[in-house]
Amino acid sequence: MYESILVLDFGGQYNQLIARCVRENNVHAEILPYSTPMETIKEKGYKGIIFTGGPNSVYDDSSPKCSSEILELGIPVLGICYGAQLITYMESGKIGAAFNNSEYGSVRLRVKEENSGLFKGIPEDSDCWMSHTDFISVKPEGYEITACTENCPVAAMENKEKNIYAVQFHPEVTHTQHGRLMLKNFLFDICKCAGNWVISEFVSQTIEKYRQQLSGSKVLCALSGGVDSSVAALILHKAIGKNLTCIFVDHGLLRQDEGDTVERIFKQQFDMNLIRVNVQDRFLNKLEGITDPERKRKIIGEEFIRVFEEESQKLGKMDYLVQGTIYPDIIESGAGDASVIKSHHNVGGIPEDVDFKGILEPLRDLFKDEVRKAGTELGIPHDLVWRQPFPGPGLAVRVMGDITREKLDILRKTDAIFREEIENAGLHRDISQYFTVLTNIKSVGVMGDARTYDYTIALRAVVTSDFMTAQWAKIPFEVLASVSSRITNEVKNVNRIVYDVTTKPPATIEWE
Repeated sequence: MYESILVLDFGGQYNQLIARCVRENNVHAEILPYSTPMETIKEKGYKGIIFTGGPNSVYDDSSPKCSSEILELGIPVLGICYGAQLITYMESGKIGAAFNNSEYGSVRLRVKEENSGLFKGIPEDSDCWMSHTDFISVKPEGYEITACTENCPVAAMENKEKNIYAVQFHPEVTHTQHGRLMLKNFLFDICKCAGNWVISEFVSQTIEKYRQQLSGSKVLCALSGGVDSSVAALILHKAIGKNLTCIFVDHGLLRQDEGDTVERIFKQQFDMNLIRVNVQDRFLNKLEGITDPERKRKIIGEEFIRVFEEESQKLGKMDYLVQGTIYPDIIESGAGDASVIKSHHNVGGIPEDVDFKGILEPLRDLFKDEVRKAGTELGIPHDLVWRQPFPGPGLAVRVMGDITREKLDILRKTDAIFREEIENAGLHRDISQYFTVLTNIKSVGVMGDARTYDYTIALRAVVTSDFMTAQWAKIPFEVLASVSSRITNEVKNVNRIVYDVTTKPPATIEWE
């Protein structure tokens, strides 16, 4: 059994990155809400606990707090930002409002204690990433100040006797120069982790778990053909074989030639029970006139489930439904105390009266790159494992405004051209995700000396390791020029191409 670190979630924006950084060191991280009962925490035998950041003040009555008993368990604790302030509060120190001394962004950090376990190998001066209004004004008794900044006298502190550490800055973000090393020090020097969590173990244990749990059960899998649902499907296929039936819903919102490709791969290569359901008209009728992106997602999510229920009835009683939900889906759909960014069809769109014993989500704790590693471990072909990520609602969230067949045809053609040009330029492995968006904007153009009034296509391409934050890809101008020329010449009703140069945050990767 692998060891685990508890990431206690207090509602901060970087919480998923903390878990991601822990896992990079082959140490499992489990994220649970701050309200998790103490008995649960005790039972799980964590090697260490990390308190995340959060937007609140510890003195607010409504601010998230956990029991102070957690600091008496003898388990190493690291508090980050709000987590550091909460430790101070629980240990009878004092928190002040920074006002004019608030720090946001890159700040120079000065390490004051060379023998600190957390700062082992860290230079005396380096850059860190701050984001706080409150600060630790009086450290608790028994704690030693280990780092400071110009405006923050207690940028870090620790109680070696109790194995409790606190930092006001964010070591999990790349802007903190030696943040990854600090976290590594916490995991291995302080928590004494062995680093024994690897994807191969996750895959084998998950297969065995479902083999035992689902013995004799009939399972239906929501297969889209994307990386996530493909890996989820193959895990269940290896666990229960022909007791798994995969339903591939061709809802008319797929990329060019995608339906035929999915059917060929999973029927012929993997010998799975696969049923292709052609319901293009049904989905388009339901979406007619709908412009709000959240309503699109909810409608598509419910129709997915209804189709599965109907197919289930044709097959006889099916006990469980499998979905390719991954951790970023959970976060962005507002699970726990996170804010809702956008609901995902396999999270926020599931009706409460779904007709199954339960929903199986074997990948719900994995990030995208971990899913790809799991797919490779399972023997999924390289081309499929590295397919472009595709949202569950499909092209519906890449068509701005109302959805029509004409718009979908335009989008499919432009997207195919963009992907082809990226591959021709040898950039398909360097760019994490790339696609086109049909905006609801029309503009004046000229073709063949005649005035046109046609659609604007937006190109979106990002580079990311976890899909929770992303940078826009620096595609060479000549490639963009080729894409623009081909689209405007080969696709009717398009006369303008723009390139999205926005990071995530503040934007999301998808436009809707």
